[in-house]
Amino acid sequence: MDLLANGLLLAATIAAAFYCYVLAQRVKGLTDLDTGLGGAITALSRQVDEMKASVDAARQISGKSARELSEMTARAEIAAGRLELLLATLHENSTPQSAANADKRASR
Repeated sequence: MDLLANGLLLAATIAAAFYCYVLAQRVKGLTDLDTGLGGAITALSRQVDEMKASVDAARQISGKSARELSEMTARAEIAAGRLELLLATLHENSTPQSAANADKRASR
């Protein structure tokens, strides 16, 4: 009976040792910086840095574009004001001439 118990205990110990060896190999594979989880984390970290750089560049470009757009809008508003003034002046100048031309036509 003791011999059977010792044999089962020895078999369980060998199985546990083999299981620990397999787990150790898997953990070693995960921590490998080239192919395992460490490599994936390193790649993701690089991608995050690249994305931050591209977002910063996009933010700078959009800020520049917004400033240019506001400057163009201001210039367009000034030009629209000038056009309105020219149209008003043209309207004022054309009204007396039209009346004078109508009077000349009526007298003929």
